[in-house]
Amino acid sequence: MSILNNIVNEFDIALKTLSNKKSGTDRPFPSGKNTEELTGKEKKLSIQMMRVNLAGEVAAQALYRGQALVCKDSEVKKHLIEAGEEETDHLVWCKKRLDDLGGRGSLLNPLWYAGSFSIGAIFGSFGEKVSLGFVEETEKQVVAHIDKHLDKISPKDIETIEILKTMRQDEDVHAQQAADNGGEELKIPAKKIMKYTAKVMTSTSTHI
Repeated sequence: MSILNNIVNEFDIALKTLSNKKSGTDRPFPSGKNTEELTGKEKKLSIQMMRVNLAGEVAAQALYRGQALVCKDSEVKKHLIEAGEEETDHLVWCKKRLDDLGGRGSLLNPLWYAGSFSIGAIFGSFGEKVSLGFVEETEKQVVAHIDKHLDKISPKDIETIEILKTMRQDEDVHAQQAADNGGEELKIPAKKIMKYTAKVMTSTSTHI
């Protein structure tokens, strides 16, 4: 019955995440208001970026859930769940900004969720140190990804910039927390696979 309950619970969380019904921690929306109107080109770029970021946050939710599901250490499991809940704010913010810009989420979000959940469970099954190392590496790659977006986005889009900056700060904190809790640095092949997978997701989500 416990296994069945876990499965039902994970399906419920997945549906809430994909339907944008998952609530965050009620942190205030990152401050900042555009003072200049974006051109059509600038707006299109912001939409593409926020679609990618929303897809990334959908994947992040799934990664944390997959890792937590197989985690045997209660403290590490608690850390994974809490970090995932904090990052739900990112999901909410990205969706709101995308709506404000008149854009839509990636049609492939269900695929990203399913794939990421599986990847999280696989890495989580190798033990707590590897699982935390995976979190650390994931967050570092997300920070690098956000930095690229911050370099590309129009400086006029203050609202999107503030969201990305706040997200970046959170990712840095989660990476450090994973390292402080005993995360084991991943081997080079694992890092390369993660980067390749992320590249496929981001390039595809930009347009679909």
